[in-house]
Amino acid sequence: MNKIKSLLGGVALSVAIASSALAAGVEINASSTGLAMQGYDPVAYFTDGEATKGSYKITTLHNDALYRFATEEHKAAFEANPEAYLPAYGGYCAFGAAMGFKFDGDPTYWKIVDNKLYLNLSEDIQQRWEGDIPGFIEKASVNWETIADKDPSELQQ
Repeated sequence: MNKIKSLLGGVALSVAIASSALAAGVEINASSTGLAMQGYDPVAYFTDGEATKGSYKITTLHNDALYRFATEEHKAAFEANPEAYLPAYGGYCAFGAAMGFKFDGDPTYWKIVDNKLYLNLSEDIQQRWEGDIPGFIEKASVNWETIADKDPSELQQ
């Protein structure tokens, strides 16, 4: 009987941990474990000018999403001013947001515009977005007001 109780206790604990890890809201593009930006360092785009994988050893939680960093300095910079480094539209695809959808933003397809990081779904989508960056940012920002709190699946009905 004690084995069953400890097994059920372990299952309950696992569910509680998994549920808390899923706490990142739908306005942030995070994995089922709460990992944002597929583990890429949000600060590196600004300091190193390239997409850089963060270390699983250097992390911080922000709005219930887990961010990884390549260096302790990047983590400190992020913690001091997260808004300066967070990707637009919660890390969803900027072109998709302009179209009224939430698609994964691929951290390897990115651009900094007016000190804001934008991610896109793929190379061809990034090229389309680059055809009218100001126009797409304007559309995406207007759309984001109504889609930010919606689950991506709701938008594809």
